[in-house]
Amino acid sequence: MIEPNASSLTAAKVAPALSLIGISRRFGPVTALDEASLRVNTGTVHALLGENGAGKTTLMRVAFGLIKPQSGTIQVRGRTVRFSSPADALGASIGMVHQHFTLVPAMTVAENVAMGGRGLFSARQWADKVREIGDRTGLVLDPMARVGDLPVSAQQRCEIVKALARDVEVLILDEPTAVLAPDEAHELLRWMREYANAGNAIVLITHRLRDAMAVATYITVLRGGRTVLAGASTTTNETDLAAAMLGATVSAAARASDHHSFVDAEVSGASTMSGMRYQQSENVADISREPVLRARGVSVRDARGVLKLNNISLDVHAGEIVGVAAVEGAGQRELLRLLSGRMLATSGDVTLAARIGFVPEDRHNDALMLDSPLVENIALRDAGSRTGRMPWSDLQSETSAIIAQHDVRAAGANIDARTLSGGNQQKLIVGREMASHPQALVVENPTRGLDFRATLAVHSALRAARGDGAAVVMYSSDLDEVLALADRVIVMHGGALAEVPGDRAAIGRAMLGA
Repeated sequence: MIEPNASSLTAAKVAPALSLIGISRRFGPVTALDEASLRVNTGTVHALLGENGAGKTTLMRVAFGLIKPQSGTIQVRGRTVRFSSPADALGASIGMVHQHFTLVPAMTVAENVAMGGRGLFSARQWADKVREIGDRTGLVLDPMARVGDLPVSAQQRCEIVKALARDVEVLILDEPTAVLAPDEAHELLRWMREYANAGNAIVLITHRLRDAMAVATYITVLRGGRTVLAGASTTTNETDLAAAMLGATVSAAARASDHHSFVDAEVSGASTMSGMRYQQSENVADISREPVLRARGVSVRDARGVLKLNNISLDVHAGEIVGVAAVEGAGQRELLRLLSGRMLATSGDVTLAARIGFVPEDRHNDALMLDSPLVENIALRDAGSRTGRMPWSDLQSETSAIIAQHDVRAAGANIDARTLSGGNQQKLIVGREMASHPQALVVENPTRGLDFRATLAVHSALRAARGDGAAVVMYSSDLDEVLALADRVIVMHGGALAEVPGDRAAIGRAMLGA
């Protein structure tokens, strides 16, 4: 159980834990923040909502000392401050856990927590610190475990423990539930409430309206770099929040994106965790033809000899989307890498299509060269091709066509990929993989961290690939998304595979091995 922080509780009576007042920031011709404001009280969870590119992460990077504002005021417990670096923010008891983890996979949990820390010097002291935080907060980790061997949920706990080891009182979490299974997300939200109730404050950056309404005391919405809504969560609802984020009704946004399989209606409490309502796919694939992807009795062991896939057999046909439902670490990532040709089977037979597109979960590390122009990122698709290289002028033309066709908000083919929002980066990746008209398309958590419009665009692209005759295999940690897109659902548990009828409850039980 988290114990109250007496000094924080006293400070709450005096002033907000963190205030950002009239913050503005431009990057060249782009206005990222336009007099945005946010006030975070001690003892609360404050949700920060907005589309990709709305300025949420930029505003929090200002609060964490990563970006200097060009105008505006930062106050910590009523005192005006200026941060030159994250070290200054940590000195003011402000910590941040980024959407894309900053851990070193080859190092242990304790070594990662120790990086940049002060006051403790021995490995034993840092290991004891990890155990102490686990006992106090419930974020239990083995301090000697190698981070690269941990599931994503444990890696996220490691990032949070790393921040808590600096004695932060304001913790910023950027899309923390995006990589978690539903039960893991529920547990994290429960912890956030406990942590805030103990006299701390949390800023939750999220696209998931249900998460915001479930855990937040206050909610602020940014649009176009400006604060467009702020208030207590009890005074609003998911429909109003979505409208504030989009500047239009959700139904209008869905119609504009031409996503026929989405219910053209408002957000409601019966929607998914992201706040979007789905209807289940009714497409029927033609299974009379030979499968495009086939696995027969396939097993896979990792470099340490641990069995990851156990006697898997699967056919995927042209013109169907096969959805993979699984909790973290069930073997789904190994299956997707096997079917995309990125992992070899230890035993069994695998037949793959000649042209396979692959959209990995981690777009920053596995799909993009962030500091290279978009045109060079498009060229990555053919980097291993034996058919020769495309002329540069053709690459420029193809990149421009992908930008236009997939509504990538970019100022041209020659800007760096890092300058795009997460949603536009993902649309670029999907467009790149589809441009070669693949016979099979393998995608992993394709809408992780994306807003409404970007999610709609990615879903539309996947359905278009199916309509063009591709065999699509998709894993998503959001079961409702799997049910919405998949023509057929397979469930993985403990490295084994089963096909389950499309009943949500039955699939959920199979995911847990029940």
